[in-house]
Parts: sequence; structure tokens; C-alpha cells
Amino acid sequence: MSKKIGILTSGGDCQGLNAAIRAVAKALYEEYGNDVEIYGILDGYSGLINGEYKKMKPDDFSGILTLGGTILGTSRRPYKLMRVIEEDGIDKVKAMKDTYNKLKLDCLIILGGNGTHKTANLLSEEGLNIITLPKTIDNDIYGTDITFGFQSACDIATDVIDRIHSTAYSHKRVFIIEVMGHKVGWLNLYAGIAGGADVILIPEIPYNIDKIAEVIDKRIKNGKRFTIIAAAEGIKSEAESKMSKKEYKAYLASLKNPSVAFRLSDELGKITQCETRPVVLGHFQRGGSPCSFDRILCTQLGMAAVKLIKEENYGNMVGVHNGNFVPVPLKEVAGKLKQVPVDGELIQGLKDMGISFGV
Repeated sequence: MSKKIGILTSGGDCQGLNAAIRAVAKALYEEYGNDVEIYGILDGYSGLINGEYKKMKPDDFSGILTLGGTILGTSRRPYKLMRVIEEDGIDKVKAMKDTYNKLKLDCLIILGGNGTHKTANLLSEEGLNIITLPKTIDNDIYGTDITFGFQSACDIATDVIDRIHSTAYSHKRVFIIEVMGHKVGWLNLYAGIAGGADVILIPEIPYNIDKIAEVIDKRIKNGKRFTIIAAAEGIKSEAESKMSKKEYKAYLASLKNPSVAFRLSDELGKITQCETRPVVLGHFQRGGSPCSFDRILCTQLGMAAVKLIKEENYGNMVGVHNGNFVPVPLKEVAGKLKQVPVDGELIQGLKDMGISFGV
């Protein structure tokens, strides 16, 4: 039986997107041979809305295992606006369904993060055959132990922290290294552990600036020449955490530099009288080739997605549970966030080792 399959990448790019696309394509060609047509939807949901796509050939998937970014392009389309008809007059949900039906797709495979999964679930509820793969460097998608892109980004952040140690030691400095992570701290937590950070700040635990200063002072008294602070970009102080969303947004808008690394560097420099330096990793974390772990993970996820197509088991994300690749209903994934358990064994164990979380 012939199949027509669409592939779409949405949201922020990361390492492994092309590896996952390749895995899906190779598994489809192996399963269906010449009886499968693969359509690449260009630039995420924007392409699905505007009818921008191309029919792919086997050669399109050759040599992309190690390639960063996404050969299909991507974009951000806020879920909250998907059912809103804006000035252009486009009914986005209807337009996406029209493109799907025009191509006579049997299934649309969507690679993306949290926002992407909300829209994927919307399309599934609208009657389209959808299968998703969990992509994000934040590792915050509910229903899976791991997301692709996370390990590659973690390796990059860890490498930066490693390299900061020598210059921090040489100059007797305090370094604040800002790692990506607006709402959850998995990436900063793991990079901080692997890089030997003395203080790890994550969004799930509001920090007290005086407690961080105490760590720095204690290290100086113990003869330590430097302090490394790994800070997720979305951290808040105890006072900031009590603000409403509106108040906090206005507060950030009033700041000369909203970067947490720069803010902490200024504050800690004044309190401790130490020489402090901020380092912001930014989009370096999302770029470049996927690490070997992510290449293998993407290959397994792609194979599992094609298995679901063969079984016609739609409306699911391929999740990883204890090393097994299992279907997870999109309705159980969409709108949920997998946060770091602040009372969990890992956080408590790190505290027992003397690592500070700023509290």
C-alpha cells in the first residue's frame, strides 16, 4: 500500500533535527520502497499554513546525519494565535488542514518542542493523522525521559564551563555563566554538574543573592581562587518570583540589560568586592553537529515513528521510557512541562555534596 508522508520541523532549531529527518526517511523507504512519497513542509507551521512544501527525493536525505539546523527550515508560530484570525484574514487551522488534504497525506510527522506539541495536538483533534518526535535542548517535554538536542547542547555548555575554570583560576575571578532555559533548569543543572560549577541556579528554585555571596566568601576563606556560577537564563530571585507575570514583564523591560549573568555579575561584584565576569552562551548551544548520543537517539526515534505509521497508531508522540520507545498520546503531552523535581534525590544529593542552589 502506497503512503504519502509529510515531515515538518517547528520552533527553535537544535542539533539532531536532520538526523531525525534522515532516520524517518530511511525507515520509510526501507518499509515501502517506491510506494512512499515524502513531502517536506518548509519553515514549520508557516509552510503548512501557506502551502509551502516540496516533494523530497532519497538524495535529499543523504549526508545530513551530522548536519546542524534543519534542511526544511523552521519558524515560531505561537499556539495561542493559531485559532485567531489576524489582519491577513487567514484561518490558520483551516489553511493547515487544506495543505494536508491537498497533498493527500496519510500522516504528518512533526518534530518540535512544547509549543509545537500544542499545535500538533490541535491538528490531531481536528482529525489529521499526526505523529511527533520530542525535540528541545531544554529536555522539558512531558511524557519522555529525554529529548533530542539536549545532550548536544549540554556537551557544549559543559565545554564552556570547563574552559572558564582555567581563566577564573588565573585571575581570581567569579564567573557567572548563563545557560539557556527560560522555564526549566535541566540543561543548566546537567551542564553545571558536569562542569563542576560551585553554584547552580535553576528557574525551579528562586535564589537569594546573599546566599550566593556567602558561598563566594566561604570559598575565599578556604583558599579557593575562584567561583563558577552556572545560571539558567530564566532564573528569578526570591523577590522576583513573587511578582505577577505582568509585573515581572514590566520589570524586565525597565532593565538596561535583562541578561541574568550581567545582573548577577553587577550585584555580586558590589556585595563581595570580587572581580566578576558574565558569560552568555546564547545560540552557540543550539548550533553545530549533534553529538553521537543524539545521532543514535534520533535514529531510534525515527524508526519508532515509522513503526507507528505502519500500525496506523496516530495521535501520539514517540516517548522514551526507561530506554524503551513508546507511543504517548498527544493529549497527555500538550500543555504540560517537565520540570526539575526540586525535592528529588538528585537535587538533595548535590546539596549534600556542597553545591549551592542559591538558597
